[in-house]
Amino acid sequence: MEHPLSPFMFPRWYRFQITSLMSILHRLTGIALAVGSIVLAWWLVAVAAGGEWFEATHAVIASPIGVLLLFGWSVAFFYHLCNGIRHLAWDAGYGFEIREAYLSGYCVFAATVVLTVLAWLYVLLA
Repeated sequence: MEHPLSPFMFPRWYRFQITSLMSILHRLTGIALAVGSIVLAWWLVAVAAGGEWFEATHAVIASPIGVLLLFGWSVAFFYHLCNGIRHLAWDAGYGFEIREAYLSGYCVFAATVVLTVLAWLYVLLA
C-alpha cells in the first residue's frame, strides 16, 4: 500500500502531534486577529462618529456575545503572540529537538492561559 504524500490525511496515515495542533491554531488565531482588528477599526470609527453609531456599536460589544468574542480575541492574541515568540526562537536556531519543541508548545499554552486570565482580571477588577 502506498502512503499519501500529504500529512493532512488524518488519522489513518499520520499521527497527530502537538506541533501539528499548534501550527493549525497559529493560522486560525491569525485569521481571528485579522477579523478582530476589523471590528476594532469599526469601534474606533464609531467612537469618532459618536452618537447613535457609538451607542449601537457599544451595545453589541458590551452584550454577552460581544464580551465572549472579545474574550476569544484576547485568547487568540496571546496565543499568537506567545507562539510567535516561539517561532522567533526557532528562527534563531533554538528548540528544534522533539523534546524541546513539545516543551515549548506546552509553555505557549500555559503562557496563553496565564496572560489571558491576567488581562481579564485587570479588565474586570479595574
